Amino acid sequence: MKYTKQNQKIIIEGKEDFNPKHILECGQVFCYDKENDDYIVFPQDQYAKIVENENGYIIQTQNPDYFIKYFDLATDYTFIKKQLNEIKLLNKPIEFGYGIRILKQNLFETLISFIISANNNIKRIQLILGRLRKEVGKGVFPTYKQLLACDEEFFKKIGAGYRANYLYRVLRQIDVTTLEKWGTLDTFTLRKNLLSLCGVGPKVADCILLFGYGRGESFPVDTWIHQMYNKYYPLLDNRNQIRENLVKQFGGLSGYAQQYLFYFQRSFK
Repeated sequence: MKYTKQNQKIIIEGKEDFNPKHILECGQVFCYDKENDDYIVFPQDQYAKIVENENGYIIQTQNPDYFIKYFDLATDYTFIKKQLNEIKLLNKPIEFGYGIRILKQNLFETLISFIISANNNIKRIQLILGRLRKEVGKGVFPTYKQLLACDEEFFKKIGAGYRANYLYRVLRQIDVTTLEKWGTLDTFTLRKNLLSLCGVGPKVADCILLFGYGRGESFPVDTWIHQMYNKYYPLLDNRNQIRENLVKQFGGLSGYAQQYLFYFQRSFK
């Protein structure tokens, strides 16, 4: 995929490897809006508007370098899809979600967002995160220190429910510096550390590994992936074993395979 950086914009040529609907609605991110046919993303304290034109897309932003990294524009998805398409199971999901790209998200925002996402729906997740941004971050995603100052009742007040206790406790278990230091660990150890945190179960841990740490060998397993697995593989109830089996099959491309399969399975529920 070709792209060029200009003053306050990124111009993407072609639509084969970039589609904002696929990228933003495949379950990996929650801080975005849609205005008519345009998408707006606002990770951390950043902002970008994605506009489609005849030849591709224009990403309008005051910080092009941030969004070149955020959308992982340097990665060759044509090559990734070619490799995955050798597995018949992936043919239709890739055809359907051809424009998916795995975002390079901020670690702290990813941790908080996916704790909130547990057993939750996207509209409610977006509502809770919107309240966090408005009431604590003054319009942007709150810092660690800002959230640390919040008590459990505040998290309940914004609609986090039972997750309020998880949020309150995890902020006292981990800080941003430690999260970043964990990035030097091997994936097995890193996953074990994440699972030690309040509110982080196996699926949430794998989402943080994939979307925050960029560990492509991660394969989050939720209800949709569980259903997909039991449709195409021998019946199995143990989600940890399902994850291990799929990681063994897809290796370093596990995260990419998961996103195509998840988006396809959920869209045709």
